[in-house]
Amino acid sequence: MQIEIVDFPETLVAVVEHRGPESQTGQSTQRLIAWRQANSIRPGMAETYGVHYTDHLTVLPEDYRLDLCVSVAAPVAENPFGVITKTIPGGRCARVRHVGSRHEMPGPRFLVEQWLPASGETLRDFPLFFHYVNVGPGVQEHQMITDIYLPLA
Repeated sequence: MQIEIVDFPETLVAVVEHRGPESQTGQSTQRLIAWRQANSIRPGMAETYGVHYTDHLTVLPEDYRLDLCVSVAAPVAENPFGVITKTIPGGRCARVRHVGSRHEMPGPRFLVEQWLPASGETLRDFPLFFHYVNVGPGVQEHQMITDIYLPLA
């Protein structure tokens, strides 16, 4: 895997906080999609992210945490979808690109378990996050592009 060290810019995001089984993230995703549609934010108009506080393979289903995010220019107003405003902090990150299905990508585990110990780098106090480079109904699974970011000190 090709790892790059990049400076990720601080990014204001609209967020649906998912708490609970990974198998139920579809419901949270639908809430974010509904909010995007209500605010006329179509795919390609904003960046889409996932902030992974826990790994669904290593925690109990009820302890799984994920923020589903869309970049925004201003804080989000109170809304019936439960979408709130957060910030993905800027800073140095290790980045690896994955092309293909977003299910069980090898990049996150490789970054944390193999690359990080051998790199001499240390982690920053922010979780691993994904940038879903291309999203939307027309993107086929084999065409999906995901940049995986590991925040570094």
